[in-house]
Amino acid sequence: MNSKNDRILRVHRTKAQARETYNKISRVYDYFAGIFEKKYRNRALTLLNIKKGEIVLELGFGTGHCLKKMAELVGEEGKVYGIDISSRMQEVSKRRLQKAGLLDRVELYCGDALELPYEDNKFDAVFMSFTLELFDTPEIPKVLDEIKRVLKPGGRLGVVSMSKEDGDSLLLRLYERLHEKFPQYIDCRPIYVEQSIRGAGFEIKYKEEVKLFGLPGEIVIAKKLLNSTLPNNIPSD
Repeated sequence: MNSKNDRILRVHRTKAQARETYNKISRVYDYFAGIFEKKYRNRALTLLNIKKGEIVLELGFGTGHCLKKMAELVGEEGKVYGIDISSRMQEVSKRRLQKAGLLDRVELYCGDALELPYEDNKFDAVFMSFTLELFDTPEIPKVLDEIKRVLKPGGRLGVVSMSKEDGDSLLLRLYERLHEKFPQYIDCRPIYVEQSIRGAGFEIKYKEEVKLFGLPGEIVIAKKLLNSTLPNNIPSD
């Protein structure tokens, strides 16, 4: 780890605890977290520029709002895949997609994104909204490597995440203290988003800084290099 990543807080709750928590809050998630996430996930999806006929993947699909939008964007010729650790979130998403008449365009999987159940070079685009910061610090590069594996050469990655780039503001320090005190319930924490994605060997195409009730966040759009054999530490142009 470099010095910046050494300053990212760890995630101390287990995957079993995460699964249990998200199963419990699946029916009410949209009433609190979903409200402030909507603006930024919609902005990121617009920037990701999903097209008709594409094959796309969402990691941590939650209650399925983005899955629905992605299914509309790819049309009948495309396909949407999603993976989430919570089976209850999967049930909520299925009901949303079924109500919209889009379930036949989407294939959902309940599992851990550290091991994606998809073949190499499958997807035109991968999307993550407030998901990357849920992984423990040593897991972040592993998740990004898995994304790079399943993306087609030149494929796109869109990430919305809490960010630590804004330094150590009082509000940020307060949030991090709450994360350390209540790790099972406040399990996400700010990370170095652009740096993590660039370090995984992606080319950064666009970055936008946002504020989440005063807390810093980032929207990053990146591209898998056409030559995927390049070492991960080669910077983009």
